[in-house]
Amino acid sequence: MPSQESLTDMAFEIPSYFVWLVFILPYIGALVTIALRKAGRLGDYAAALFSFLSASFAFTMLLPLLEGQTLRVVSVPPLTTSVPWISGLGLTVGVLADPFTAILANVVAWVSFLIVFYSLEYMKGDDGHNRYFFFIALFIGSMQLIVLSDNLLSLFVGWEMVGLCSYALIGHYWKDETKDWVGTPGEKALGEEQAYSPSHAGMKAFVMTRVGDVAMLAGILILFYYSGTFNYYQLANNQNSWFQHLNSAGLLFPVALLIFGGAVGKSAQFPLHEWLPDAMAGPAPVSALIHAATMVKAGVVLVARIAPIFYFIALSSNSLGPGSVQPFFMTVAWIGAFTAILAASQALVGFELKKILAYSTISQIGYMMLAVGVAGLSFDFSQGLSSALYHLTSHAIFKACLFLAAGALIHASDSKYINEMGGMRNKMKITFAAFLIAVASLSGIPPFSGFWSKDAVLGAAWGAGQYALFAVGALTAGLTAFYSFRMLGLVFLGDRSKRLEQVESQGHLIHEPSPIMWVPYSILAGMTVIIGLTALAGEVVPALNVEAGLQSAASSYLGTFFPAQTFTAPSGALDLAPSALTGLFVALGFLAASVFYVLRRMSPTRFVGQTGPMHALYTFLEKRWYINALYYKVFVDAPLAASKWLSDTFDYRGLFRVNDAASVLGVFVSSAGNWVDVNIVDGTANGFSAAGQALSRAVRKIQTGIVEQYIQVFALGMILLIVLLLIALWQSGQGVVLP
Repeated sequence: MPSQESLTDMAFEIPSYFVWLVFILPYIGALVTIALRKAGRLGDYAAALFSFLSASFAFTMLLPLLEGQTLRVVSVPPLTTSVPWISGLGLTVGVLADPFTAILANVVAWVSFLIVFYSLEYMKGDDGHNRYFFFIALFIGSMQLIVLSDNLLSLFVGWEMVGLCSYALIGHYWKDETKDWVGTPGEKALGEEQAYSPSHAGMKAFVMTRVGDVAMLAGILILFYYSGTFNYYQLANNQNSWFQHLNSAGLLFPVALLIFGGAVGKSAQFPLHEWLPDAMAGPAPVSALIHAATMVKAGVVLVARIAPIFYFIALSSNSLGPGSVQPFFMTVAWIGAFTAILAASQALVGFELKKILAYSTISQIGYMMLAVGVAGLSFDFSQGLSSALYHLTSHAIFKACLFLAAGALIHASDSKYINEMGGMRNKMKITFAAFLIAVASLSGIPPFSGFWSKDAVLGAAWGAGQYALFAVGALTAGLTAFYSFRMLGLVFLGDRSKRLEQVESQGHLIHEPSPIMWVPYSILAGMTVIIGLTALAGEVVPALNVEAGLQSAASSYLGTFFPAQTFTAPSGALDLAPSALTGLFVALGFLAASVFYVLRRMSPTRFVGQTGPMHALYTFLEKRWYINALYYKVFVDAPLAASKWLSDTFDYRGLFRVNDAASVLGVFVSSAGNWVDVNIVDGTANGFSAAGQALSRAVRKIQTGIVEQYIQVFALGMILLIVLLLIALWQSGQGVVLP
């Protein structure tokens, strides 16, 4: 790769809308996929097409770097590098286009395209293929939004969108048939079931990552309160002196830790790591895309965005200095290191192929977090940052290759367990070759890319004087070599299992998948070799030194935010001391795996035994350190038990009895009211009615209709009135005056 000096001599301009289209096109592809849902598989091909177009525009960002030129984006209305967004808050949304971001965007774009291409065959005949490709396209666009955003708020929008897509894709087989479960039904730890349905696994991923997301949202909102901005550039310029105000309020470390919480959840780092192994309930390409190549890298991207801001503002502050943020970087580094060895140890005893790869992913992401943490503990931040980018790129390629090959192996053997495979090398030679290359790269064996990227991470820890972190990383490298070649030996070498013999006796012959499936993972294996050989050549030809080129990209990225800072010229030279020590651990891991699983000189069952310390250790690792079971007891069983107790005591014995008593009282009061209504109110009303009716009947009898009788009665009445009048006058003493 060209040196830092040569990159400043030339500039290659691309219009700003090229960068925007990198994440807009997959969104369009998602909409087109849904619009074509009734057109057979046309929507599937549309998703693949828009994924390829997105990758092509991403490549325009990378092309000038490959040609030794600097990348410059020219704003072209209306999609300039920054456009108005929330006017009430004065917020804009824009895109980044530095070398570091360009590499990230291309890793996401091209690995995603190969996985989508693979999916065209893998998902053929699936009832939910349209839904699958819709969420795949939506995911790619959202992941690119995370990579390209120039502010934390739009990054958070993409962040939540990939979480939604992950939930939908993990639970793709929503009918929850037993064959689609992850884990072996019936296996328990501390009495807790260790097998989960796809819908359960999807919900588990959604809930656990939301824990980190809530922490992250709280952190960025507090940061916005003190700084008035979400924009990386404005934060880097210490707008409104937010760094000092945050430190004065005692919130500097808490806010950094809260934002890091989002990365812990999304990248499955301890203690929010338990969702990822169970996310393997989704289809194999989902595991490759979301849980190996892209989504789990989102946490690394977030830390790579926010960590330099805290570091360099502290560095430039006369009153604080870099020591004020060292606790944060130490936390990041140690969480990464502990997660790496934690997950690697669990992969040692696993038998589910994709689950082993999931533990491996958690472990390798731990290396990347270790690298970013070490960056803030050293004098050269760009070295740690570039090593994280190096391993991110390398891991995305070889782990996507492994997951895609795993999908082919599971389909061919009709089993997800590696101990039900065996002897598949001769039947699937292309898959074996790709798998071998990817396993060697994962194990850190030269000259493959994983050796150089892992060496860069551990070299950064060694160079920063963090020897304890280096020791944990080197030991993890040895464990990685062991479980990687254990997996390879059980799948491809030795005799065929009884399961395979049974499958073939039923007419299901073991064979290579369609070229649509094996070409993508063969390309990924080839890229692992090419990067590794280029890095090897770079030890002699500086222009080809991959590590130096990535460090230049990291320095360029940091220089866009902190132009006043100076960065040391990258050398990319191999440090023999840490490389030799790491190589020793890798060799020991490889030899142990060879004895037990490749050459099969010793039975691992006899080594572990049925009792004793080794068996206890084996059980401890097999039960996932009992962490998953404890989580279920504390966060699932305990709330459910509390809910049941409240239901039995407070509801049934309290509220329900009060309700019953109130019901009885209500019935009594209602009955009393009914008696009063019937006997008093209705009785009185009925009495008046009866009297009226009797009077009416009596009066009605004098209504004969004979005129003579009416005249007689009238005359009699008049005589009676005259007599009454005379009596009244007489009693009054006035007498009667005659005319």
